[in-house]
Amino acid sequence: MLAKFAVKNFRGFAERIEWDLSNPSNYSFNTYAVKNNIVHNGIIYGPNGSGKTNFSIALFDIVNHLTQKAKKPDYYQNFVYGGETNLIVDFEYTFKFGTQIVSYNYSKNASGVLQKESLFVNNSEVFSRDNNSLTLDEKQFPINKEAKQNLQMNANHISIVNYLLTSYPLSKDHFLILLRDFVNSMLWFRCLKVNEYMGFDNTSTMLDEYIIQNGLVNDFSNFLMNVSGQKFNFAPAKPTDKILLCKIDNGVVAFDLIASTGTQSLMLLYFWLRKMGSASFVFIDEFDAFYHFKLAFEVCKQLFNLPCQVFTSSHNTYLMTNDLLRPDCNFILQDNKIKPLQACTDKELRFGHNIEKLFRGGAFEI
Repeated sequence: MLAKFAVKNFRGFAERIEWDLSNPSNYSFNTYAVKNNIVHNGIIYGPNGSGKTNFSIALFDIVNHLTQKAKKPDYYQNFVYGGETNLIVDFEYTFKFGTQIVSYNYSKNASGVLQKESLFVNNSEVFSRDNNSLTLDEKQFPINKEAKQNLQMNANHISIVNYLLTSYPLSKDHFLILLRDFVNSMLWFRCLKVNEYMGFDNTSTMLDEYIIQNGLVNDFSNFLMNVSGQKFNFAPAKPTDKILLCKIDNGVVAFDLIASTGTQSLMLLYFWLRKMGSASFVFIDEFDAFYHFKLAFEVCKQLFNLPCQVFTSSHNTYLMTNDLLRPDCNFILQDNKIKPLQACTDKELRFGHNIEKLFRGGAFEI
């Protein structure tokens, strides 16, 4: 699981900002939201322009860095704070895999070119490269002199993690394999003007076709009814059909023509929910931008029932309730800081507290 993340000089973050998921409180309710002493589910709140989207995109830089999964095509157009091409962007990740704490740090220049990189396991250095110098645990990874010299220079700026993964036979529980598998299964997506996603997959899918070809028309209809109370009478579909059709009286109309923006957003969510069972970490940016506040609550209940770590960003404080999560799983991002609610007040927060009311009343200061 992801335990901690920090970034510096990325887009609007001129100073280092750290998100610590490894220090939950000891609340006795909604314990599903914390696993192995790591926050497993949560929501990030913050005013417009506070950096919620940019922070989540920074978090997924490791997907761009280590995998061949889907990437945002314009990712490096706005990469460094203030467009200052001489700055270096620093990324820090801490993962917990069983009893192993894997800390992976690296830095890139304004063009996204790797500048330095280090990895530690349980505070023991595995490798570190910076300014043409390289230290490597050669007991774990024996390497000849020529290969080490090439890695020191690293003229093609490859990741040493990827080099080690492809150069040595490793057991399935090796920390590098666990790191690779986790990063390969990370997913970020949102549905605003256009549908966008990063990680997890690298294919383009037409949602209507996916539902029809996988025999999910009735399941999709039931999903819409269960989460939003909407009843759609879909016409029977053949495997070769390209669009979903709805029966209305004696006629049929394409689903896309009658579905609201929020319902179309639910369609995208349904698609990803079918795939999230094999995800490791999911972040949905402004997942409820087109949802009624009660619908957002029902969607969260489904999301937080998944086996993977799931986080979202939102402006909907109706979700800031102990009936859904707990204070240490609701985060505020503002002024280059991100903190859980209980760290933003001296007041002891209990299950019976209306934390939304407290938030609206200004009880939390970051």
